[in-house]
Amino acid sequence: MKRRAALFLALAMSVAHARPVAIAGEVLHPIIETKTLPSGREGLPVWFLARLGVSVHNAPDDLQLTFGPRTLQYTPAGWRGTRAATTGLSAPELFGGSLHVPLDVLRALGVPVLADAPDVLDLAATVPGMPTPTTTPAPTRPVTSTPTPTPSAPTPPPAAGAQLASVRSSRTLNRNLETQRVVLEFSGTTPYQVTRDKTGLTVTLPGTTGQPATQKLESGDTLGVALTATGLSVRLETRGGTSELFTLQDPFRVVVDTVTNINPNVPPPPDYTHLPDGVTRRQVGALHLLSFDPARFVPRVVTAPLGTASPLADHIRRVGGVAGVNGGYFDPASNLPVDLVAQGGLMLAPSLERRGTIGFDALGNVRFGVPRPRYVLTGAFGTLTVNTVSAKGNPALLTAFVGDGRTGVGGPGLTTLTLDGTRVLDAYNTPFVPAAGTLTVTYNADKYPQLPRTPGAALGAALTWQAPAWTGTREALSAGPVLVAGGRVALNPQAEGFNTNASIWRATRQVAFAVYGGQPTIAYLESGTPDAFARALAAAGVTDAVRLDSGSSATVFVAGGYLNTVWSRPVPNAIVLVPRQNASAP
Repeated sequence: MKRRAALFLALAMSVAHARPVAIAGEVLHPIIETKTLPSGREGLPVWFLARLGVSVHNAPDDLQLTFGPRTLQYTPAGWRGTRAATTGLSAPELFGGSLHVPLDVLRALGVPVLADAPDVLDLAATVPGMPTPTTTPAPTRPVTSTPTPTPSAPTPPPAAGAQLASVRSSRTLNRNLETQRVVLEFSGTTPYQVTRDKTGLTVTLPGTTGQPATQKLESGDTLGVALTATGLSVRLETRGGTSELFTLQDPFRVVVDTVTNINPNVPPPPDYTHLPDGVTRRQVGALHLLSFDPARFVPRVVTAPLGTASPLADHIRRVGGVAGVNGGYFDPASNLPVDLVAQGGLMLAPSLERRGTIGFDALGNVRFGVPRPRYVLTGAFGTLTVNTVSAKGNPALLTAFVGDGRTGVGGPGLTTLTLDGTRVLDAYNTPFVPAAGTLTVTYNADKYPQLPRTPGAALGAALTWQAPAWTGTREALSAGPVLVAGGRVALNPQAEGFNTNASIWRATRQVAFAVYGGQPTIAYLESGTPDAFARALAAAGVTDAVRLDSGSSATVFVAGGYLNTVWSRPVPNAIVLVPRQNASAP
């Protein structure tokens, strides 16, 4: 069932402002979808266009697209075209580190569109230089999101007197996902039309005959076959499932696959038969390991706005990732992290400086340890080390904060500087709300008179790491404890400040970020203590691992589903694996 992964994903996460992409009716992997670009237009990445038969020359300040006899070239002066209209064409846009073109550019090139429905974009599988078809051939597997009612695309002429020869059905269950297959076999090729509604679908087959019947399927769905004045009508009453319809040849068959989530209180499972290329899975008893080819994927720290939390699938969708795991510990009442969070070279939450930490540089290289990060200010006065990270200023301290566009900083008697890393942007003596992503430093000007307060004055600000091996680290999460180091169990809960008599050390589901076989790896233990988790990881050959938040927060998402068999709570941050072509350097 080639498109099961897309159905699983639709049940697991709602994708706003994006549509799955199909080629000739074949829905592609969920990572291939349209994107809502910064301008609000819908577009596709340039690197994908070769799949559509478009020849691409992508150089700085010179994008050239050729499809058959038509060419479009974009330079800083705008679009130029050969046999293609350029009036009103939208400019290319950067999104997620990749250059995208809006869909009107593809239409100007003449790329055939088979279906442009609200929940799918179906493009033709074409050969450059061939004429654009004026009729739509029936795909082997028609797109399932065709609006209601919609006739199927034309098929070859029907065999005279085609008859319904047999009806077969089967049912499989994977955790809470029920897959029902109905196979209608005919004596010859026959055209058909599909009409969908809230309770099921109707397949109308003009000129076809068959034996009227009604049957209750094993799933509880009802299948009815009726003769009409024009042919045969097959009605499938479902219970809210998602159905896809396709055809098979020799003999000609119409197949309807329906996936139904029979228990919404249980998360859908991953479809391991459709793991993304470059992702490998290993299971040893209750231990699951998902490893990611570092040539294809980059780990990134992803966060929700300060003081909020999101389901893991939302964190993954936000950055175009293929998989992810929840991040560090947090206060459930406020959703604020209780330990280090660094993203894009900025420290969003301060470090306790004693617990296991995972870090990534701009290339995605993984580091483990206790790095003790600091903001350091440099100027004509020399250097100053920032004491803490918080929105609340303290007259005795230098306090840094990264603005989120919602939280106020500063206070009476305090000065707050906004910085860009090399100079002062502005100085404030009253509370204000800094823009998202803006680094601020709040202090008592009488205590630190050496700090410049004039906009434009030189003032360096950089995130530094006291552990030399961490130089160049751009993103990090602290959690702990360290489970494995150098291939051996390395638990030292007392050194990291964990109370082994408290609930944090109980047997529950466990997650960790690790390195296995030289690849970044997400580790998941169905149930056990940190001690048992560490032993299982070392026995499996994991070289390094740090535990992340576990228990009710522990969750892993991949291939359209979750390893955890109960829903986790929303989390404020996560580690997400992003395809390199979608990952801009942090």
